[in-house]
Amino acid sequence: METITLSLPAMYADHHVKEVRRILLEMQGVEDVYASSSFHVAEIMIDPEKVESKALEEALDKAGYIDPLPLSIESELAVTEANEEDVFFRHTAAFEQVGSVVSFGQEVPTSQRPLWPCPGMGPIRTMEEV
Repeated sequence: METITLSLPAMYADHHVKEVRRILLEMQGVEDVYASSSFHVAEIMIDPEKVESKALEEALDKAGYIDPLPLSIESELAVTEANEEDVFFRHTAAFEQVGSVVSFGQEVPTSQRPLWPCPGMGPIRTMEEV
């Protein structure tokens, strides 16, 4: 038996833990998996004669858990000061007559994708499309 520890920066929720465990436990030679979404790490007990650590990394990379989660960094500039620069902000609506921020909103394109780039999740499909 050998224990391998992998860093999984894109594993940040409990459903990711379940998916990582499912992916790894289906592989021949994987005996047990401890995965933590809090620490973004997985400890995998394997039989080195049946599976290589490279195969584990490839399976998790294919599922999208190895690389950091790509998120836009919100600008520190106020919307009124952005001067049409290419910055990311939450489309804050400020009204002149009130002089303060009224609400937050974010426009999400309707491309049938999850709100956040969540590993293991794709667009929802009907049974006919599958």
